[in-house]
Amino acid sequence: MDLGKYSFGIGDRFGHQGKAQLTALLKAKAAGLDITPVWNKSHREHSIIGTQPGDVRREADAAIAALAWDAPYFVDADHIGMGNVDHFLEASDFFTLDVADFIGHLAGVTEVNAFVKKHSALIGTRAIDGIAESFEVSEADLQSIASKYLVAIEEAGRIYRHIASSKGAGSFITEVSMDETDAPQTPIEMLVILAAIADQGIPAQTVAPKFSGRFNKGVDYAGDVEAFAREFEQDVAVLAFAAKEFGLPDDLKLSVHSGSDKFSIYGPIRRALAKFNAGVHIKTAGTTWLEELIGLASAGGEGLVIAQEVYAQALGRMDELCGPYATVIDIDPSALPSAAEVKLWDGETFASTLRHDQVCERYNPSFRQLLHVGYKVAAEMGRRFRDALGTYEETVAGHVTANIYDRHVRPLFQEGSA
Repeated sequence: MDLGKYSFGIGDRFGHQGKAQLTALLKAKAAGLDITPVWNKSHREHSIIGTQPGDVRREADAAIAALAWDAPYFVDADHIGMGNVDHFLEASDFFTLDVADFIGHLAGVTEVNAFVKKHSALIGTRAIDGIAESFEVSEADLQSIASKYLVAIEEAGRIYRHIASSKGAGSFITEVSMDETDAPQTPIEMLVILAAIADQGIPAQTVAPKFSGRFNKGVDYAGDVEAFAREFEQDVAVLAFAAKEFGLPDDLKLSVHSGSDKFSIYGPIRRALAKFNAGVHIKTAGTTWLEELIGLASAGGEGLVIAQEVYAQALGRMDELCGPYATVIDIDPSALPSAAEVKLWDGETFASTLRHDQVCERYNPSFRQLLHVGYKVAAEMGRRFRDALGTYEETVAGHVTANIYDRHVRPLFQEGSA
């Protein structure tokens, strides 16, 4: 299956913005950019909201039909493992195999020795096109790296074969995800990982490594942008080398998780893609939910009341809501306005405080992050919240489309936009 050179994850918590999201990619197509839409939703999000993978498939199919989209599109079983993959088999044709928890589980001596013997060509001085410096790899280095990663990749192979036995090989896109771990992978670690992926027979089309810095939900990248740029370029070069060296798919590309709103690194990503003529998958999710809140608040009336109530409840339940996302948020409680203060705001004040516009003096990243993880509150409102999305559909949809196209697609893929 062909994912295309550029693909964009368009997670949608409540399943109402399929057409608005796809409209953004139609605008990109009109501007000469072919970007494959990938609707993604994780098991955790389904559990919190009370939806099923089939709901995502129906949303995607309905949007595709309504807007006469005539190019590939996919539905991603986001961050799945053996414990929950079966729930996604029927509805999904893109599977993000999350094996980060298995990194560091030491592989057996026999498995490590077999890997080192098979890939002994990696030992010595290793030069990779596109990376200025060469790398020295000893047999002990190769053993150590293999010991750290082989169990994780073996688990990815187990999940992949389980999916293939149900859906048939070649009928879905496979991503291997290792981003939720402590430290970035070095170029040599990436080479070992990709060799192991090939050994497992996984036809991976995207790989999600760990990058340095913080990729907090819904806000800009926090870290050394120059260091990220070097890592990203190195990873692009390693993937190109590995695809040829190990027989992986020619269209193998990087996947950037929590890629939404990382405005400061979009320029480096765009320049690296141009330099290597490479593709990329950007995975986003919760920013569409935040644009729904912005749209509701901007519309005023009941929409604003709902937005204010979501914030008030989220503030009162902050520990509960933030717990599952503790490693990917950085909220300063002292920066959060009181619920009483927010209740007095008009729609534009609420919207401008939430909207990710760093030149706006009202923008509050702590406010934004709390609401990002506060979607459970809206889910508990049930029909009241969903009906409001229908009532104010035009206003909400405009914000959703503009967010994807103006703040994400253009800076990522169009020269001069960022």
